[in-house]
Amino acid sequence: MHSPAALPEIHPAAPGSGWWAVCLCAGWCGTCRDYQPLFDELARAHPGMRFEWVDIEDESEIAGDLDVETFPTLLIADGRRALFLGPLLPQAPVLARLLTSLQAGAPSAAGAGGEAQELFERVRAARGA
Repeated sequence: MHSPAALPEIHPAAPGSGWWAVCLCAGWCGTCRDYQPLFDELARAHPGMRFEWVDIEDESEIAGDLDVETFPTLLIADGRRALFLGPLLPQAPVLARLLTSLQAGAPSAAGAGGEAQELFERVRAARGA
């Protein structure tokens, strides 16, 4: 298991910037169960970013019609726009590098498309943001 200091550094989100990292998973998935502590560790290491764990079976209203084929699937948003939606290797450093990359290019990022944006809106609504 990695310590937070060993993870690639994520540029701190400005207060109120609204960055989200949402992991879409399923309770029956062993890979997801193994990944959750790493995801939680990354969340603790980067309190300026919002991390959410969504079990797509327990919270099917959030997943909607999204067909998740590979776990874990991550949704990353800058608070307004979904910038990434897709499967990701279940390793905290991989997610940390993705977040750093997206944050560095966020002002010019085109977004991840309509399906990802709709999913992000459902997550925000369900989680009270």
